[in-house]
Amino acid sequence: MQVFFNFVMDGLNLGSVYALVALGYSMVYGIAKMLNFAHGDIIMVGGYAIYVMFLQKDLGIAAAVVASVIVCSLLGIIIEFLAYRPLRNASPLSVLITAIGVSYLLQNIALLTFTSELKLISGFIKLPTFYVGPVRIDGVSILIWITTLAIMVALNYFIQNTKTGKAMLAVSEDRGAAQLMGIDVNKTITITFFIGSALAGLASVLYIAKYQKIEPYTGSVFGIKAFSAAVFGGIGSIPGVALGGILIGLIEALAIGYLPDTLRPASDGVAFAILIIMLVLKPSGILGKTKIEKV
Repeated sequence: MQVFFNFVMDGLNLGSVYALVALGYSMVYGIAKMLNFAHGDIIMVGGYAIYVMFLQKDLGIAAAVVASVIVCSLLGIIIEFLAYRPLRNASPLSVLITAIGVSYLLQNIALLTFTSELKLISGFIKLPTFYVGPVRIDGVSILIWITTLAIMVALNYFIQNTKTGKAMLAVSEDRGAAQLMGIDVNKTITITFFIGSALAGLASVLYIAKYQKIEPYTGSVFGIKAFSAAVFGGIGSIPGVALGGILIGLIEALAIGYLPDTLRPASDGVAFAILIIMLVLKPSGILGKTKIEKV
């Protein structure tokens, strides 16, 4: 039973980070109607920002956290302005190919700058360990859970109760009608990318705090799993996306723990298998709403 609870703790940690990344995916897709497959690589860039500020420059934890969020936010705005805005009225296939190209561009820049060697970032955030009976709970795990929950609540409040958030909802429902009502669509989408990329920066902080490593390909698979979590929970629904991320993390951790040794390397495919099953059975996700289009 103690081993089981340890796997559950690992799953909650991983799932909370997935949820945070998936929130960024969900915002961009729900408002801009595009899949930003470079979102995972923005997390990787944030991880390297932490590596430079914390280890190479030795500027401390606070400077590393701020640098990660700022670098990721600015990178999201630059990508939106240079790569996606010119394709605002292009076909979805063109936007998808561009997103994949941006992802590979970021990966190769990281390879040229930092090489393919795995960078260890030990001692980034140290917190005491707690015991609840036989269950050991790392302080970093508690930090991850509280941060993810706080961001989810704050983001939901922002979208539902602020002028900018309501503008985002309007653009997501009908971009043309929103523009006729005086909403600056380009500005709203840029703000969306800014917030989504800032969430990616925070996700990189939590990821480094828990796993203490970074490499150029960290964001690619991680980002796809987070996208699977968004689809699983219901892309466009903040509670659904958070639930999907946590469930994907739990399932993946339990698969790693209980699959036979011969099948354990295939545990990464669990998220993708869930994505396929959900797309077949319930494309809108667990808490997503099915939209009926009238013709």
